[in-house]
Amino acid sequence: MHLKNKFDAGEFAILAEMEPPKGVDISGMVANAQRVKGIVDAFLVPEMSNAVMRMSSLGGAMILQAKGMDTIIQLNCRDRNRIALQADLLAAFGCGITNVMAVKGEDTSFGDHHQARSVYDIDLPELLQVITSLQQGKDMAGIDLSGSPQFLVGSTVDAGAKGKSPELVLEEMNKKIEAGAQFFITPPLFDLSAIESFLKRVDPAKTKIIPTVLLLKSLGMARYMLRNVDNVFIPDSLITRIQKSADKVRECTLIASEMVATLKKEGFSGVLLSTIGWENKLPQILERI
Repeated sequence: MHLKNKFDAGEFAILAEMEPPKGVDISGMVANAQRVKGIVDAFLVPEMSNAVMRMSSLGGAMILQAKGMDTIIQLNCRDRNRIALQADLLAAFGCGITNVMAVKGEDTSFGDHHQARSVYDIDLPELLQVITSLQQGKDMAGIDLSGSPQFLVGSTVDAGAKGKSPELVLEEMNKKIEAGAQFFITPPLFDLSAIESFLKRVDPAKTKIIPTVLLLKSLGMARYMLRNVDNVFIPDSLITRIQKSADKVRECTLIASEMVATLKKEGFSGVLLSTIGWENKLPQILERI
């Protein structure tokens, strides 16, 4: 079942990030995806996360799509101008990719090519409007297309962000909805209380919210994120639980599984599993759900 059909049917969708390689050896990416094919509803292929150069999202998604897996390409405003973004969207649909996620893109100072110049020819709301325009049969110059794509369109929502009011988060989300976004992926979530004030202002029946479930790799990673990542809250009880565990990796996969089960029970539209290079751990997370 395609992701859009699953959303339309009101069924819980499991998405998983699948990082493309930093190189041309696709064997690991393909093997990791095939292990959970049929369980994961769609694979989100990031577009050079943290501005680290890798195979493009479009390239990685085309490879997985050709092997019978539903994929979501990620487009960011950082790396391409309006011409290239539109060209990639048309190419994606022509290759059978019907899901797209629009993001701003992290600054190049975070990545491995510090001399790279960011593009930002258009901003995120404009990118969403571009997708809508293409679906209506016209490009940004107002010229008619020979056949128009039809996408399920997603973006991000800063639910639970520190220093940002829930009202502002909701206002930004509504602007994205007006521009064409149909589902929203949150930052990593470890405790529902972190986004409680946001959820009170959102109707889950009308707005498809997809929390990110991040697989922690270690106690050190959990502590680092708690101290340094603005959009992430990790409760002390969870850190203590990892600290006391004899098998910390197993405990982290168990925490991720439990979070997925909790979010399904709470009526969310789905989850995005993010394993940050540990895609081989996806079966362990999913087998417990």
